[in-house]
Amino acid sequence: MEQYIGFMLIILGGAIAAGLAGCGSAIGCGIVGQSASGVTAEDPNKFGLLLVLQALPGTQGFYGFVGMFLILGKLVGVEITSITPSQGLAVALAAIPVGLVGLVSAIFQGKVCAAGVNLVARRPQEVAKAMVYGAVVETYAILGLISTILLLQNIKLG
Repeated sequence: MEQYIGFMLIILGGAIAAGLAGCGSAIGCGIVGQSASGVTAEDPNKFGLLLVLQALPGTQGFYGFVGMFLILGKLVGVEITSITPSQGLAVALAAIPVGLVGLVSAIFQGKVCAAGVNLVARRPQEVAKAMVYGAVVETYAILGLISTILLLQNIKLG
């Protein structure tokens, strides 16, 4: 069992990356979806404009999935019993930026985009401004993914 601790920590890292970012995306998309549903009930023609805002917080889930994919990719060609606990821990810790930043930024992006839904409800021609506000929050999710990528590049297994 002890010879698999490093491997299990790497699997934990993949779960952190995908799980936290995915949860954030689900929450963020849910927040926007609630606002968008109310506006769409009043004006069904705004559905297309609002769908873009509702989808924005979902990107963090994809970033977390990419992080998990990169983490699992570290295992290719490596004998799992040769992975030390400290190597596994390093990989698990490298998952934190994409997972945690993805969680937090998706929730706040959902709140920003929900406010954007209110803007579009009153002024549909301003949808691009609402998207830009959401994209500012997105920047930090991208930085979280890049941080995880850079950290993973500096970890050697086996």
